[in-house]
Amino acid sequence: MISFRAATTFATISAICGITFTTLQAASEPDNGQIALTVAKLLEQGQYTQTKLDDAMSAKVLDRYIEDLDYAKLFFTEDDVANFRKKYATQLDDDILLGNVEPAFEIYDLYKKRVTDRVAWVKKTLDEKFDFTSDQTVALDRKEMSRPKSMEEADALWHKRIENELLTEMLGKDAISKVAAGKDDVKSVPKDVAVTPVKALTRRYDQILRNINERDRNDQTELFLNSLATSYDPHSEYFGKSQQDSFNIQMKLSLVGIGAVLKSDEGYTKVSELVAGGPADRDGRLKVGDRISAVAQDKDPLVDIVDMKLDKVVEKIRGKKGTTVRLQVIPANNEGGQRKMIEIVRDEVQLKEKFAKAEIVERPDANGKMERLGWITLPSFYADISKKSKTSRSTTRDIAALIKRLQKENIDGLVVDLRKDGGGSLEEAVNLTGLFITEGPVVQYQTVNGGKFVLDDKDPEVAYGGPLIVLTNKFSASASEIFAAALQDYGRAVIVGDSSTFGKGTVQTMLDLNDFMPLLSQGDGAGALKLTIQKFYRVSGGSTQLRGVSSDIQLPSIYDTPKVGEVALENPLPYDEIPAKKLDLANNKHDLFIDELKHRSGDRVVHDQEFKFANEDITRVREQIQKNELSLNEKARRALIAEDEARKKTRVEIRAKMPAATDKVYELTLDDIDKPVLDLASNKKNDKAKKKEGEIDEDGDADGNEPTVDAVRSETLNILTDLVNLSKAPRTASTIK
Repeated sequence: MISFRAATTFATISAICGITFTTLQAASEPDNGQIALTVAKLLEQGQYTQTKLDDAMSAKVLDRYIEDLDYAKLFFTEDDVANFRKKYATQLDDDILLGNVEPAFEIYDLYKKRVTDRVAWVKKTLDEKFDFTSDQTVALDRKEMSRPKSMEEADALWHKRIENELLTEMLGKDAISKVAAGKDDVKSVPKDVAVTPVKALTRRYDQILRNINERDRNDQTELFLNSLATSYDPHSEYFGKSQQDSFNIQMKLSLVGIGAVLKSDEGYTKVSELVAGGPADRDGRLKVGDRISAVAQDKDPLVDIVDMKLDKVVEKIRGKKGTTVRLQVIPANNEGGQRKMIEIVRDEVQLKEKFAKAEIVERPDANGKMERLGWITLPSFYADISKKSKTSRSTTRDIAALIKRLQKENIDGLVVDLRKDGGGSLEEAVNLTGLFITEGPVVQYQTVNGGKFVLDDKDPEVAYGGPLIVLTNKFSASASEIFAAALQDYGRAVIVGDSSTFGKGTVQTMLDLNDFMPLLSQGDGAGALKLTIQKFYRVSGGSTQLRGVSSDIQLPSIYDTPKVGEVALENPLPYDEIPAKKLDLANNKHDLFIDELKHRSGDRVVHDQEFKFANEDITRVREQIQKNELSLNEKARRALIAEDEARKKTRVEIRAKMPAATDKVYELTLDDIDKPVLDLASNKKNDKAKKKEGEIDEDGDADGNEPTVDAVRSETLNILTDLVNLSKAPRTASTIK
């Protein structure tokens, strides 16, 4: 996502939209109808397309809401949907603009009934005897398939679904039990091994029903308004209060709380992870696996949170810095269920694992001379948009600090890894680009009203001017695409990765709805609207919308499919172009030797065993997507498993004969900037990555014998080595022997 701060204040948006709202009487609870009206008006007049909420859009919103509730087309029948369309297809817009959200509740109530009835049906069906000998198949993805015409047809679809889930559970338990049988320490075997497939599915569907029942009218309104927003484009979204808080946390990578990652587990709130260095981690009493049964603020009475929605629990545990929260905890190692009390003082928690980080890779070049290559990994373009915190994070500041240390370590070249970087702050994308170019335009954008503007890097200083590669994949989006596109247009970096990036060329702003409805409530529970207000364009004139940024050098990847990217989303904005801007190529363009690098890389890739494996996987995945079915026959499924195990075994044997990597890798985090000597990471990472024979993963997978090999990383380093050497002594393909 792209967040945009400049010129997007409350007053500016109000002026753009021409929106005025009548003063409302203060209330203790948000008025869902008034929130819906506000969201609708902002979408009509502030979203990039400025599409009216008319009958055509009404039908679109209705279908979107139905699909969001029942995406697999398993609960609602064709008759259900036909009745909804007959009643609301041309009426829903009028209801929304009148502040009436009852239609959303009516649709949800039927959905809830359908789920409740289906869960009861599932439990009854689980008592049947399945022999798994049929030749039937089940669809893997029902998105493009029709809904059941009747409840009888729905029963038939569900029967296949349950049969598949039982078979999958049974085969999974067999695999884990097979591994567990060879373990000496029975305590290390997961307890779920003893859980029967029927019991596992019963738990699963009980949790589904619990989730459905937990949603109150506010939650249902949130679902409906998000369907309304995404009917305009896939990146306009409505956020309830908890989602709004989570978004802000992800942008600034910090929060005030205890530093515990929580999840729902059979009605309890379970600790799944402790943030290193957070209050709970420092305190030491709260452990992973502990279940929290009640919460209290300082000296207030305990509030039972069993069966409470997770986001409501999180709200109770978070709070102001320096305040105390009391937790009633059932320890993970306490089979009797005895409880203990833990008091923790809330503090600022920084999500350091999501900060930018770096590595130094030491390896011999073609002539045997040791070279040092820098590698920066950037998970997102983070920033504290409010800039209220004294310790606010900045992507650009952090990477500038990493580069400074990398330069001190005498790196010969640098990779900026943006794989799976979904974007973030537009301002940070511009500023980060400025670390690698002198000055000039970085990105253009066009507003709702057709105005065209340019965002420039105004700082002539360059933090790093050496050989540079930007590594992307299909999940690199938004701000990542701005950064990659600008460096490509300036001829500053070689883009390596999938055929193209995600293809998100739109800009969003976050609007706190309380600013538009100041007297709506006594608190701040109206939520926020992430609104698409602009499209951005490369300085060369083309949009990244739908097309993304094409790689100069493409590497095989299982993610490189039409199923991934903006083009696969509902209601994307179209591709278009605007005039290009003049660039200062004289002071920025580097000799990148693209043709030569492609030639050398292509020769390596075609002979590289890991890429041969990757191409086999790509072919298999594409065939599975096209086939879109899975056998319900146990023998056929076991044959597939045996085939998969044989393939993995063969790969392990082949890898065992391959030469061991000689690279030395040194870790560089933001905490290590001033560290005299950096830690050697290679051995530590290999120890962590390699599982002992027969070891079971936390998620229950028993396939730990095959190590994870990042072939794309290895080849990107090879390309960087070539770029470094060519920059020193250029050669052409014709000179290669």
